Amino acid sequence: MFYRVQEVTPLPAYGLMVRFVNGEKKRYDVRPLLDKWEPFKALATVEGLFEQVKVDPGGYGISWNDEIDLACNELWENGDRS
Repeated sequence: MFYRVQEVTPLPAYGLMVRFVNGEKKRYDVRPLLDKWEPFKALATVEGLFEQVKVDPGGYGISWNDEIDLACNELWENGDRS
């Protein structure tokens, strides 16, 4: 089952507020990924990139560019209910 994303909003301190098509909202912390995955480091070093997050077509994930993305189920399973 896919938990498709309807909307994503960047928050301070590399947080994301994610609203899913079922109406559920979850907060997702991107900070652990900044050191874990090389492409994610750009979110901390390229000014304004983090704020450019967008929902992918169909809601199956979110992305910042062609190299940095997260799947909808990652956001659902590892996000905190708000």
